[in-house]
Amino acid sequence: MSMTITEKILAAASGKRSVRPGELINVKVDLVLGNDITAPMAIQEFEKIGVPGVFDRERVVFVPDHFVPNKDIKSAEQAKILREFARRHRLTHYFEVGRMGIEHCLLPEEGLVGPGDVVIGADSHTCTYGALGAFSTGVGSTDLAAAMALGEIWLKVPPSIKFIYYGELPPWVGGKDLILSTIGDIGVDGAAYQAMEFTGPAVAKLSMDGRFTMANMAVEAGAKNGIVPPDEITREYVQGRAKRPCQFYASDPDAEYARVYEYDVSDLEPVVAFPHLPSNVRPVSEAGHVKIDQAVIGSCTNGRMEDLRIAARVLQGRKVHPDVRLIVIPGTQKIYLQALEEGLIKIFIEAGAVVSTPTCGPCLGGYMGVLAAGERCIATTNRNFVGRMGHRESEVYLSNPAVAAASAVAGYIVGPKEVL
Repeated sequence: MSMTITEKILAAASGKRSVRPGELINVKVDLVLGNDITAPMAIQEFEKIGVPGVFDRERVVFVPDHFVPNKDIKSAEQAKILREFARRHRLTHYFEVGRMGIEHCLLPEEGLVGPGDVVIGADSHTCTYGALGAFSTGVGSTDLAAAMALGEIWLKVPPSIKFIYYGELPPWVGGKDLILSTIGDIGVDGAAYQAMEFTGPAVAKLSMDGRFTMANMAVEAGAKNGIVPPDEITREYVQGRAKRPCQFYASDPDAEYARVYEYDVSDLEPVVAFPHLPSNVRPVSEAGHVKIDQAVIGSCTNGRMEDLRIAARVLQGRKVHPDVRLIVIPGTQKIYLQALEEGLIKIFIEAGAVVSTPTCGPCLGGYMGVLAAGERCIATTNRNFVGRMGHRESEVYLSNPAVAAASAVAGYIVGPKEVL
């Protein structure tokens, strides 16, 4: 029976020869992930189950990353719950401050997720790992607790939507523009409980960092998961870092899709998602020079090396506008160190930016850049809902790193060509 890549992974993980959309299955998981917001609730439920320990201490991963280093007493107590559980159950992969990173940047970097895996995490952006050709999806804390105990999860097989991108990407256009444009086309519920499969010549030429960005924001279209069929770029990325054997799956040529979308990206320009939905997308040339108070470059969406290099290209030899606060957040300690070795941190600081330790921080209005009433921020993050980054009367605009950096220099939203 012909299947999509998502269906093949779920069939293998459920011990079936084939699965079909809508089928309810029990799936064995390769990795279970929790963070400092969601894991404490999961731990509370886990302890009610009464099992002596987690199903596999190598496959339960905790990453405190949202409010760390701890911003207040409550966040310190949250992190303490994770720390003590990790010690008590001797978890192999617990990433404390100084060794941590933003979870969805950190796990691929550490080789803890790979092609063919089934990964669940109590964080909606767990779908990021689909960039590697894995099935990965966010779950609730109760589901996480059950998976920590049993090593499996019950779910419904999602139908798949195929997105084919043709053409050559123009300068300063990347994965963030592809996914924002797609969400702008289909809407924030356009892929509700479906798998978004990203393919085509333009995706085949994207770096892993660009692919991570696309898979990361699949949930912003309501998707169950986003996935990129693994290829040689994927193989090169996982080679030497994967902690487990990988399985490269591909969709059958005659696999069935709920829908197929085709895009020619040759004339695509950088885009900006205006408040208060990721689907409210406009080309940057039509942004209208919206004045900003803050710019954020980082997050699990765009806090990787490629993102920092792009931002540095725009900022080098320039100064952040005096009315703008620019916050740069490397996704992991290794990314931070590499950026330091490449001289990028020097460029950021000389431009007038502040560089933070890895943290989700301002993305969810946690800290390190919370907005006041009436303030506007352009960010490389993934959500711009009402009150997402602070006060309900603040505004968040989403963009790629080049646009965020250029806007920080100009003081209003512009494309990089306008400041170079």
